[in-house]
Amino acid sequence: MKTTVSTNSPPEVGATLQRLRLARGLTLEDLSRIAGVSKSMLSQIEREKANPTIAITWRLANALGVAIGELLSSAEKSVETIRVLDAHETPTLPGDHAGYVLRILGPMELAGKYEWYELTLAPGGELVSQPHDPGTTEHLTLLHGSMELEVGTAKRKVKIGGTARYPADQHHAIRNIGKAEAKALLVVIHR
Repeated sequence: MKTTVSTNSPPEVGATLQRLRLARGLTLEDLSRIAGVSKSMLSQIEREKANPTIAITWRLANALGVAIGELLSSAEKSVETIRVLDAHETPTLPGDHAGYVLRILGPMELAGKYEWYELTLAPGGELVSQPHDPGTTEHLTLLHGSMELEVGTAKRKVKIGGTARYPADQHHAIRNIGKAEAKALLVVIHR
């Protein structure tokens, strides 16, 4: 019986990763922050010095907003007229320790310029942020529940349907002051 040996080489994930990252205008540092993969590991993958695990490949695909198969393919995918991300494909930043979940709704290529999120806060949950770069602003629209916003020493409650606009270049916090889950849309504009 004759045994055949495959001469196919493994996919060049590094080249595809770099192409997708650059197409979205992301630096290694941006992708590292979004995907939760170290910058040095990303660099090694892009230079074909390391092969990512399935878990890392999945995180990178989610962070880039592509199917895992696209990341493993060296063929360039044709651009879709309408790209719909299923809920499981939307990158999420869990803050279980603080009672929040941030779903990244904006495309990765705009990260660091314009970002928008769906923010969910458990009762008593909070999203506390250090000051962003000078001139950065945030816009918080409450969809349901109860939220209080603290910027510097000022505090304000936000009503359902209301939008708070505030400087995010100083210490700020968003808190759920109600007894039920609260949800809001959060837009960050970097200057």
